[in-house]
Amino acid sequence: MYHYTDGGLQNVRLVNGYRVQKTPYGQAVAIDDLEGLTQTICTALTKKPSKLTGAEFRYLRNGLMLSQPSLGQMLGVSGQAVALWEKTGRVPKMADAMIRLFYTAHTNGHEQVKNIVTALNESERFTVTLSETAKGWQASTEATAKPARTTTRTTPRAKRAPLAA
Repeated sequence: MYHYTDGGLQNVRLVNGYRVQKTPYGQAVAIDDLEGLTQTICTALTKKPSKLTGAEFRYLRNGLMLSQPSLGQMLGVSGQAVALWEKTGRVPKMADAMIRLFYTAHTNGHEQVKNIVTALNESERFTVTLSETAKGWQASTEATAKPARTTTRTTPRAKRAPLAA
């Protein structure tokens, strides 16, 4: 039996579906169907009767392929709040329930939830183009790449002479 600790999980054991292999760096474990294993673990976590640990919450977030800021946006909090919950394990009941709901709806093909998750995964910026038709206004959206972060260097202001009275 293999103790599977990916993502900080502590309570997952694999009976089979893995191979122990020798590598030039020592022994390694190869998982036969990693995607299927990840989905099964996430589904099991959504059915867990007790509250999620920080590592379990992070595992579900990663199962949705969401960043901390993107999940925070969905929940109406900052990405830093999500990071804190994952680190300390103090996940609010609302966030625990919502991530279980998001994961379950997403994997069961709920189209609106899938669209929200996909949009957050692709980009945090998008353009909405509106056109008026005989049937009323129609909207189309287009994801745009996140702008690259740039840093600007400022030089200190010269001291100003005091104003004359």
